[in-house]
Amino acid sequence: MGDTRSVDEVLAAAVERQDVPFVVAMAGDAAGTTYSGSFGEAAPGRAAGEETVFRIFSMTKAIGSLAAMLLIERGKLDADTPVEEILPAFARLQVIDRFEGEEPVMRPPRTRATLRHLATHTCGLAYEFWNEDVQRYMKATGHPSALAGTRDALNYPMVRDPGSGWDYGIGIDWLGMAVEAVDGRRIDDFCRQEIFEPLAMNDTVFELDEGRLKRLSAVSARSEDGGFAPANLIPPPHPEVYGMGHALYSTAPDYLRFLRLFLGRGSLDGKRLLREDSVDWMLADHMGGLQFAPMVTAMPAVSADCDPFPGVRKTHSFGFLRVEEDVPGMRSAGTQTWAGVLNSHYWFDPARNVAAVLMTQSLPFVEPRFMQVYEAYERAIYAR
Repeated sequence: MGDTRSVDEVLAAAVERQDVPFVVAMAGDAAGTTYSGSFGEAAPGRAAGEETVFRIFSMTKAIGSLAAMLLIERGKLDADTPVEEILPAFARLQVIDRFEGEEPVMRPPRTRATLRHLATHTCGLAYEFWNEDVQRYMKATGHPSALAGTRDALNYPMVRDPGSGWDYGIGIDWLGMAVEAVDGRRIDDFCRQEIFEPLAMNDTVFELDEGRLKRLSAVSARSEDGGFAPANLIPPPHPEVYGMGHALYSTAPDYLRFLRLFLGRGSLDGKRLLREDSVDWMLADHMGGLQFAPMVTAMPAVSADCDPFPGVRKTHSFGFLRVEEDVPGMRSAGTQTWAGVLNSHYWFDPARNVAAVLMTQSLPFVEPRFMQVYEAYERAIYAR
């Protein structure tokens, strides 16, 4: 695996300084694993390791996008199909026009959202964590969060017309429902049969059994004294609909296998899941001239502001955030990335044949102390 000392030193020091409560990190290439390191306790009295189970939250999104991509390759879905033609309920969603007092005034969207808009976060839907108007709407109407696990909870308001800008939200939850509607299988069955079993992602699940529950990491939140205090955030068990924006549990080795599939241009360990041209299409910029917009937090306890690589142009592929320029000493143009809200992060760089995960379970998301560790880790991986 080469010289791992500098990577180990970065991560051990991060735990020692309490920049992270614990960490599991892995890197690899198309052929296999090239680095693995775990530091700290994933739960009281239990060391972190490759077997540690994580609530991966928005790392679920790329898997939902791959599910849709499999149907696109088979000719069963088209990225430019309006969502409402597959899911008629989507046609009822309206745009917040303004507020009169605290009451939202709604209007119909001027454009129709497509599956591509869902996959690229340009469908007009925004999480309440990132949009104060959605927070106000939910307070005024009593609308539940997407984490409620009900189908009705996904009927969020739009904050702009589809196709007019980036807003981070629940588009992939709707994309997963489109896969269900077209394929006929529930999304958990589809993912297990079409993705997890073929890729031998044996610890990636929608529900925890007793064995995995014993390996589940604890969640921590930054406390006022600068340390960590126990916290809890978990996907709803046995929901009415599995939201492909947040519903999965996984491990670092499993998710690295998922990333290595793309380094192998659709093939992992000799087993092909997607054609090479499908992978190239999936990883291309699908924003149609739009760009990623810096995400300003509306809930600082949940997340800090999010603008990775400020000043670097960023777009979105059919599954991931893309950087469009080389970052010196770090990732290359065309690198794909995203993360889960509890600070489980990943990237893969096709140009350099590098994939990596950096995983803990802490809030707030992308707090500066965590992001400094992430940068140091990434630089150490590329310096090896």
